[in-house]
This record gives sequence, structure tokens and C-alpha cells, in this order.
Amino acid sequence: MAFEAKNLELLAGGSGLCIWGYKTTDAAADVDTAGYFNGAANRLKVGDLIVRTTFTTTAFTTLSSQGFHTVSANDGSTVDVNDTLAVTATDTD
Repeated sequence: MAFEAKNLELLAGGSGLCIWGYKTTDAAADVDTAGYFNGAANRLKVGDLIVRTTFTTTAFTTLSSQGFHTVSANDGSTVDVNDTLAVTATDTD
């Protein structure tokens, strides 16, 4: 699956640094590849934080993994984000 602009949502911010939510079925290693977010080059700024949530299906009902990506470069057409900082959680119910 490639980047889907409709799955990138502004969670907080606006004129300064922003926090974005992004849902996908792509693995973290795919998302943190330079150029993955090129379709949002006009929206993302260096320093913005993207909270990536990966699901197992496009119905977005079963969580696979989650992590943080920081926008490290954006020249107006090519966006690069740092490698994921994985979020881990344990459900002991």
C-alpha cells in the first residue's frame, strides 16, 4: 500500500509544529522510507510528529503496531521522516 493522503489527519497544532495521525496497513519500515510522505509535502513541516498506527487490514479494525515518526527533511517535494520510535503496550486483562 502506498501513502494515502486521506489517512493523514491533523491532531494538534497549526501555525507551529504539528502532530499528525496516520493510519495504514504498511509496515513501519515502509513508512519511514524517504519519499513515502511526498504526497503531503505541502502539509508536513520539518519537526512535525506523525503518530503512525498500522492495522492488519484496510478495514482498520485490528491493530498491528504503532510508532512515532518525526519529519526530518522536506524540500517542498521530497519528505523524509526518521525511523520509527515504536510504541509498545501490554494488555494483561
